[in-house]
Amino acid sequence: MKIIDAHAHLWLRQDTEVNGMKIQTLEGGKSLFMGEIRQMLPPFMADGRNTAEIFLSNMDYAQVSAAVITQEYIDGLQNDYLWDVQQRYPDRFLCCGMVDARRPGYLQHAEALISLGFSALKIPAERLIMPDSRVMLTCDKMMQMFRLMEKNDILLSVDLAPGNAQVTEMEEIIAECPGLRIAIGHFGMVTRPGWLEQIKLARHPNVMIESGGITWLFNDEFYPFSGAVRAIREAAEQVGIQKLMWGSDYPRTITAITYRMSYDFVVKSNLLTGEEKILFLGENARKFYRFRELIELPYIKNMSE
Repeated sequence: MKIIDAHAHLWLRQDTEVNGMKIQTLEGGKSLFMGEIRQMLPPFMADGRNTAEIFLSNMDYAQVSAAVITQEYIDGLQNDYLWDVQQRYPDRFLCCGMVDARRPGYLQHAEALISLGFSALKIPAERLIMPDSRVMLTCDKMMQMFRLMEKNDILLSVDLAPGNAQVTEMEEIIAECPGLRIAIGHFGMVTRPGWLEQIKLARHPNVMIESGGITWLFNDEFYPFSGAVRAIREAAEQVGIQKLMWGSDYPRTITAITYRMSYDFVVKSNLLTGEEKILFLGENARKFYRFRELIELPYIKNMSE
């Protein structure tokens, strides 16, 4: 079984603002995060640099062949670094570019990123609902961007606000751009009311669901995340297992668990068949993201074994 992570993050440094609140890299894996200090990275990543090389080491150890690198406004735009990563490790990563749709000029920025060569763009749509304003996903500029992406076969990675707050907008986008490939993140914000409304968007042929952050959302339950597996089972009953993909939300989630633990709770579960695990953990993502040559990684024993 070759495993693909459909939702991970990389950055060299966080230095940005969301809703007027600062996010900034500190020491020891910590960050100033919207008025408080949070453990953003494992403490051994002492310089705060969440690099491709450290992630590749984790991927090799956990036998993860490839990963989709998405973005989030809380990390700041990482386009320059991710384009460099894409060039250096084309067989291991698919990196998403990102525009800041909260500010003017994002359509032109999207055009520039597509011209540069990014094959996917990320919209953290939940951040577009702000305390004093809201950017609609169906406004003229956004729809122009989505049509441009469809025309150029650029994949859309999107994280939606909890519940059905943006589901109607997504339905309109899907109807207007039936050829636009869409990956909806955070497993529809499972654990929040109305999450299945996001999952049901995958009934459309061009839409997939990825589980980035599912261990964060079930953190109170903790390993082996039996509630998360039941949610995967429930989503599969709604749209089919072939529409679901595993994602880790690395590196934030590995402040609580190891990288391997972010998927082996699925491997060890008896609620999914062997074939369902193969599809969920890699095969669906391989087809959807169009990965070609996937590296085969040997199992390396721990010193404790």
